[in-house]
Amino acid sequence: MASSEPAEGGAVIVLGLGSNTGDGRAIIRGAYELLAARLEGARLSCLYSTDPMYVKDQPTFLNAAVSGLFRGTPAELLALAQETEAAFGRDRSREARRGARTLDVDLLLFGDLVVEEPPGLMIPHPGLTERKFALVPLLELLPEARDPRTGLFLFDSLAGLEPQGIYYADLAPYTS
Repeated sequence: MASSEPAEGGAVIVLGLGSNTGDGRAIIRGAYELLAARLEGARLSCLYSTDPMYVKDQPTFLNAAVSGLFRGTPAELLALAQETEAAFGRDRSREARRGARTLDVDLLLFGDLVVEEPPGLMIPHPGLTERKFALVPLLELLPEARDPRTGLFLFDSLAGLEPQGIYYADLAPYTS
């Protein structure tokens, strides 16, 4: 399915949220509110404090996942993600790759679609199965989720990963 084709009846999507500058809790909760306005049955995972994975010399991240039914195309979801990032001050043109940011919104899953339209539209997220900071919150919301590329349970991806410093930051999920 191309990015311009609508998902008939919608698709259950999962977005990864991350923040390590400013008030991460408020930013993630605010981003959830914006995203939830476009999702049916939106849910937000617990917040997780995570060590930076790629660029170590930066503040600790707060991460979470959002799931819900999205009635639109993958390209429209990408636009929504980027609009949400911009609403919280993210300017990709002025930041270092994998560096500190106010808000990062990653497209983790879009139903069982596989979309490969580099550089911006890749679903599932190419790094999903190597990132505990994405997998753990996703699996909290959708414990039976599978990798659309392989059909394997995403939970099984966790077993082969090295420790990555992921800790509960907020045990009670936020609901609107």
